[in-house]
Amino acid sequence: MIPYELIDSVSEHGGRVRLYQRGDEFSIRVDQQGELMNSRAHNSEEVLAELACAHIGKKKGARLLVGGLGMGFTLRAALSHANASAQVTVAELIPAVVRWNREYLGVLADFPLNDPRVVVMEHDVGKLMRKHRNSFDAIMLDVDNGPDGFTRDENDALYGERGLYNAYDALKTGGVLTVWSAAPDVAFSQRMLKVGFEMEERRVRAHLAERGSRHTIWIGTRPS
Repeated sequence: MIPYELIDSVSEHGGRVRLYQRGDEFSIRVDQQGELMNSRAHNSEEVLAELACAHIGKKKGARLLVGGLGMGFTLRAALSHANASAQVTVAELIPAVVRWNREYLGVLADFPLNDPRVVVMEHDVGKLMRKHRNSFDAIMLDVDNGPDGFTRDENDALYGERGLYNAYDALKTGGVLTVWSAAPDVAFSQRMLKVGFEMEERRVRAHLAERGSRHTIWIGTRPS
């Protein structure tokens, strides 16, 4: 098997984030956490956006927020399912991930950052939600490996009760929050209900061909 080649490595927030390539496959890894994402498995990331956009339909002028750029698959799916007049803000805390998408990874998801509907914010998505109350029709969170997979302690403020209240308040009435996770989390489901979301949970395969790991997606609606 062809070995991975290290393409780039950066120090961010007390850890080392590395981009690897093997043929047409890419992998992003974080020190002591192993592989964070791989370009071979992205079906569940796309479903995250599809479920959010299905809720709002083709609403004209919809405002969408994607938390976590990753390799661009969630963003591409959001653009594919949203109205042509939508505005999609993507918040990515690590500048190198944005740069990698422009320099290496863009081809994977058909260069979503080139879409004129996209606004890129190199910013913590939690802080962004706190600053924008009643602003978004849909929020999609794919940060770290989900509520129980913190690569940064600060992610607790995103997936904890306080973070969920921030997400709830950032949504317009009737808006939807979708959250990706590598694994189920009963406590997180309970927190979503406590905050006031009307919630359902889906289990989705990592690969489109219905193979590989199953990931969890929560769909929370702010009641009208």
